[in-house]
Amino acid sequence: MKITNKHKLPEVVFNALTFSDYTRGDSLLSATQLIDSPRVSQLQRQHDDEIEQDAVDFLWSRFGTSVHQMFEAAVQGDDCISEERLFAEVNGWKISGAIDLQHTTPEGIIVSDYKVTSVWSVMNDKQEWHKQLNLYAWLVRQAKQLPVKQLRIIAILRDWVRRKAEQGGNYPDSPIQMITIPLWSESDQDAYVEERVELHQSADFEYTTGGELPLCDAHERWEKPTVYAVHKKGRVRAIKIHQQEDEASDHAKSLGTGHYVDTRLGESTRCAQNWCRVSQWCSQFKESIEE
Repeated sequence: MKITNKHKLPEVVFNALTFSDYTRGDSLLSATQLIDSPRVSQLQRQHDDEIEQDAVDFLWSRFGTSVHQMFEAAVQGDDCISEERLFAEVNGWKISGAIDLQHTTPEGIIVSDYKVTSVWSVMNDKQEWHKQLNLYAWLVRQAKQLPVKQLRIIAILRDWVRRKAEQGGNYPDSPIQMITIPLWSESDQDAYVEERVELHQSADFEYTTGGELPLCDAHERWEKPTVYAVHKKGRVRAIKIHQQEDEASDHAKSLGTGHYVDTRLGESTRCAQNWCRVSQWCSQFKESIEE
């Protein structure tokens, strides 16, 4: 990867943002990579020398690293293990994951993961967190032969606003949130990991043989559907968002003169808003633009 400094940051800032001692050890895939799109993984591998990322793009990941280090330094007692990378093998591939905190109890391990994230992520129940934490539970079972009692996210909200919290509703009441993640059955964890490994192995075969890479699905593209917002003239916020155009049209008509429907076109957010580092080499993305 090529790291740029488009904003002409001082050397000390540039070095601080771009320093990383991350390693996944001798595993072929980390937990994060296993969860992500096999297509993206293979395109990153193919174009690693061409991918560019600017130093400022590392800001929040470095901030997250600092938060991890702060919490790690505060861990005390023999019943807690901090920042341990575990390894396990599936179908000949070694998988690994670094677990932020493991707390041993008589009933089993409590697995915790620190997240420096947005209020939106907490309010919208990110499914990636469910997958990641259950993958960690699978790793604990495989690597340590120990049961897992509970999964939780310790979320630090970088954009939390006290005024919004005081207004009530479902807005988080604190900039730090403890979120319990549903613990899947062991059989469901096993099936999920095996399925993901098979998908990545299939993509790897296509890559090495010059075949066609599997397409990203709607979830992997962060796809947002087209929706229909009912508005009143002169009012900024929509009265209601509808999934169906006819429902929105009927609603606007029932409200009378001065109401209208605004069509908000859906898009693949990850691709269209440049969250994917390999979109410029992705035939699936290019074809979607041409449609």
